[in-house]
Amino acid sequence: MAKDHGPSVKDDTLYEDLRRDGASKEKAARIANAKAAGTIEHRASELEDRTKDDLLKEAREIGITGRSKMTKAELVRAIRKD
Repeated sequence: MAKDHGPSVKDDTLYEDLRRDGASKEKAARIANAKAAGTIEHRASELEDRTKDDLLKEAREIGITGRSKMTKAELVRAIRKD
C-alpha cells in the first residue's frame, strides 16, 4: 500500500513509482496530480502517432526542459524516460 503523501499529492501510488524511477519530488507530484485530475489527455495511444504539438503540450505538463528545441523523436524519448 502506498504511503499517504498528504493532500498535495493526489495519486500516491503513481507518485511513489515515479520517485522510484528517479523523478524529482516536484515532477512526480505534477505528473501524479495531472493523471489523477484527468488533465493529461492523449488523442492517440502511441506516442509516435501523436502530433509534435501534442507531444510539446504533454512535455510542458510534466516539466521536461529544453522541449522547444527537441525533434518529435526526441520528445517521444524524453516523455518515455519521465
